[in-house]
Amino acid sequence: MNVEVTPLPGIGVRKDFATRNGRRVGVVTHRDGHVELIVSKTDDPDACLASLPLTNDEAGALANLLGAPQLVAQLTEEHRDLPGINTKQLPIRGASPFDGRTLGDTAMRTRTGVSVVAVMRAGQVHPSPTPDFNLTAGDVLVAVGTSDGLESAVKILRYG
Repeated sequence: MNVEVTPLPGIGVRKDFATRNGRRVGVVTHRDGHVELIVSKTDDPDACLASLPLTNDEAGALANLLGAPQLVAQLTEEHRDLPGINTKQLPIRGASPFDGRTLGDTAMRTRTGVSVVAVMRAGQVHPSPTPDFNLTAGDVLVAVGTSDGLESAVKILRYG
C-alpha cells in the first residue's frame, strides 16, 4: 500500500492512500496538532468529500481499532499451523482493575499461560511489553495462548 505524504504549506501534512474504488482516505495533521480524517471524492482526489476532526484520544482510539486487528490477523496467520495456539485482542476498559497498574500486576502469564506480545495504545504498537509496562484504559493487549487461557485472561482484566 502506497501512502502519499503531501506538505500543506501553512496548514500541516496530508497522508493518504488510494482505496480499491479510487477514493483517497487519509489524515491531515495540522501544525497546531489537530487531526482530521479525510475522504476524497472519487472523481477528484484533491476535493474532500468528508472531513472529520478528531481529538488526540479519538485519533488514538481509531488507530487502535484499525491497527490491532491487523496485528492479530498477522499473528494468527503465523500460528495457523500450530494447533491450540490462538491470538486475541484484550481491551483494558475504564472499569478494569488494572487501569493505571502494570502488566506484571495482572500475573497473566503465571495465572493463565497467556503471553502478551504487544500493546496497542493511541495508534502505537508497543511490542514485547515488560512486566513494568503501565496499562491504561483504551489499551488493547495482543495476547497469544490457548483458548481457555485467553478466556481466563479476559476475566482477569475485567474482574481482577
